[in-house]
Amino acid sequence: MDPSSGSANVDIKKKQQQEAPTPQNTPIFTTPINNSARPSVPTVDEGIEGTIKTPGTSLLANNPKLLSMLQGRLGGLVGAPSGYVDTLPAQVRRRVKGLKGLQHKHAVMEAEFQSEILALEKKYLALYTPLYLKRAEYISGKAEPTDAEVAEGVSDGEDEDSKEEDDEDEEDKDAQPVEGIPEFWLTALKSHPQFVDIITEKDEEALKHLVDVRLSYFEKPGFRLDFEFSPNEFFTNTLLTKTYYYQDEPGYGGEFLYDHAEGTKIEWKDGKDLSVTVETKKQRHRGTNKTRIVKKTVPAETFFSFFTPPVPPEDQDDEEIDEDEDLDEKLEHDYALGEELKDSIVPRAVDWFTGKALQFHGGDDQYDDDFEYDDEEDEEDDDEDDDEDEDEDGVPAKDEKAPECKQQ
Repeated sequence: MDPSSGSANVDIKKKQQQEAPTPQNTPIFTTPINNSARPSVPTVDEGIEGTIKTPGTSLLANNPKLLSMLQGRLGGLVGAPSGYVDTLPAQVRRRVKGLKGLQHKHAVMEAEFQSEILALEKKYLALYTPLYLKRAEYISGKAEPTDAEVAEGVSDGEDEDSKEEDDEDEEDKDAQPVEGIPEFWLTALKSHPQFVDIITEKDEEALKHLVDVRLSYFEKPGFRLDFEFSPNEFFTNTLLTKTYYYQDEPGYGGEFLYDHAEGTKIEWKDGKDLSVTVETKKQRHRGTNKTRIVKKTVPAETFFSFFTPPVPPEDQDDEEIDEDEDLDEKLEHDYALGEELKDSIVPRAVDWFTGKALQFHGGDDQYDDDFEYDDEEDEEDDDEDDDEDEDEDGVPAKDEKAPECKQQ
């Protein structure tokens, strides 16, 4: 599909233009679709829950239509001009317009900057590609790494015991031959915090046949992810793709704006569709008292839903779009998965396979591993409390005489 033809899908919620991050530096665990330039204003819910504590709140809680109306009116105030600039003297307003002219020139430079960044990404992807091809051969078992490559792959932090174990494994002639690196991509994906939650046990059997994940760019802003599979019992496709399109016009800061995504239709084999679950139910006829079995298919959670991305609704007004409260979250989550594959998993697949990438992945838990907490301060406080108790024991109470000191 031509990226330009997807412009109808630009509006996601309340016709807001949504902003993607720069391709070279995607934040981790963020929702990059929303425009960062938009002021952050608490919603009516936040105001009610956080500040208003009166009996009248029950009226809003029991009247969702009234609450929705208030949200809509207050939401319309976001980003509205305050009229302050219009009250300034004419000479000051002229200078403000001059600043706007400078800002316009800055925006043009920002767009050029993002275009050059994208050109650099494309250039270096071409340089990385030979390495990715070799990686695919080593994973599939079509080729073996050279001794020099193995030597470079030995990290400085690897201890001698593990090296000796590796040498013993290589010298073990009785070991059964293993082709390539089994379950490489399954292990790499499951090591990633965002993918481990969407991979089910049934998905694992299918993902064991995933032999390569590749990245490619378009002439226009956008990228495609190719998932290559070996023949398997689940689907006939050998290649599943996921394509992300950006809008033609840059965003406020020159960033590329997410437009929509498309995925390959999976040709499931009979009885192997992981995206649905078949539920059986017995029904009894009231007249004849005969029973029959009714089968019903319901959607199931699966990693392969990644290839059926959510689609923003078309030709709907704002009220109908607001009814699907989860749509924005689904779109943002889908886009975040694609960016993680592009910027982290594909370039550093072996680090995700070994778990090394987790040491450098964002998150607050890293501080828990780097620092050890002790109870020294608590012990000091306890000692101080004990000292105070001892002092109190040695001080005579009111109207009580101090003990006499008897010298020998």
